[in-house]
Amino acid sequence: MKKILFLLLLLSTSLSFSQSLNEYKYAIVPSKFEFIKEKDQYRLNTLTKLLMEKYGFITYFDNDILPNQVVENNCNIVYVDVKSSGNLFVTKLTVILKNCKNAIVFTSAEGRSREKELQVAYNQALREAFTSFEKLDYKYSGVSKSDENSNVNVISKSDKNNNVIVPILNQQLFAKPLGTNLFQLLTNETDIPNLVLTIAKTNNSSIFIVDEARRKGVVYKNNNEWIFDYYENEKLISEKLNIVNFN
Repeated sequence: MKKILFLLLLLSTSLSFSQSLNEYKYAIVPSKFEFIKEKDQYRLNTLTKLLMEKYGFITYFDNDILPNQVVENNCNIVYVDVKSSGNLFVTKLTVILKNCKNAIVFTSAEGRSREKELQVAYNQALREAFTSFEKLDYKYSGVSKSDENSNVNVISKSDKNNNVIVPILNQQLFAKPLGTNLFQLLTNETDIPNLVLTIAKTNNSSIFIVDEARRKGVVYKNNNEWIFDYYENEKLISEKLNIVNFN
């Protein structure tokens, strides 16, 4: 199981790329990317903003004055970055989207250009990278991040390093779908449920990934029992979960 857990943790980042972007309404584009010297050099940031709008996102620059509805629903935002990995002979750009927790939710295919003039090369490479968005069939779901969690209390405490620890305590849990690939494991002991874990689908319907600030691991089904395996201080810990009517 240790080997499976290790491999799944390595895959967790790539799996998160496939999570639906439909739960994000807004996009924030920086006024300057790290690999260029000036703000909006080669009009690259403006082009990025235009392309995000083309594919359906309501998009702002990071130095814009944001409307209240954007500020109040900051977890409905994806933060856009463009990375360069090219050389003297070829320009290579990749678009990366992160959520409000700084987790990567999408990485585009690499766009390339062999044009010598940088203005043209960056334009071509960026447009090619953005062709990955065509396969997403993006359409905002209409669910506000704040709305979907308004009836959920997060039960947690902090350790000496202020890392969040969410206790399980052998509670009876039920799974609430959260978007396309995520589930919240909630208690049903009170009228207002408490959030215990958020788990992400894998290609195996009996294995889910947990990626939290304090605990990273997997939830998996073993002989009709749900097990949560995670590392704490380099020690592998296994806990049984009582998940009701799940799979």
